[in-house]
Amino acid sequence: MLKYHSHDIVFQEIPNETTLAINITNCPNRCAGCHSQHLQQDTGEELTENVLSALLEKYGNAVTCVCFMGGDNEPKEVLRLAGFVKNIPFYKKMECLKIKTAWYSGKPAVFSGAEQIFDYIKIGAYVEKSGGLNSVTTNQRLYKIENENLIDITEKMRKKDFF
Repeated sequence: MLKYHSHDIVFQEIPNETTLAINITNCPNRCAGCHSQHLQQDTGEELTENVLSALLEKYGNAVTCVCFMGGDNEPKEVLRLAGFVKNIPFYKKMECLKIKTAWYSGKPAVFSGAEQIFDYIKIGAYVEKSGGLNSVTTNQRLYKIENENLIDITEKMRKKDFF
């Protein structure tokens, strides 16, 4: 069961997107220096299709992307829910509202099949001495996916004019 702690509307996680970031709990990665240690606990509410629908109805066309922040303990469920987001009836009816999906994973590689569903994927454990995506020494990578090809856009996260 995939659970979430909270959600927020963010502007810097995915370039040029107004993103509904959903903070998923029960993170198995246990990265040293983790800034969200509370997400390592098995707490929160179940993340379901009904929850996602309600959140997206609440924010309407103000949101252009949904980002699953974590979920490495249940990758198949993250894939399933991302597929659901891509096919929500009220978004499919409005051609102009093509919602994008993103996944922030602490794993070192892209989960098999993710490139078929997601528009963006960030991979890599947080290594404090290497820094996050805005650091030139980061071990993490952010990919934009086009036609199931991963395009590394990590460098763009360091450019202030990109957003």
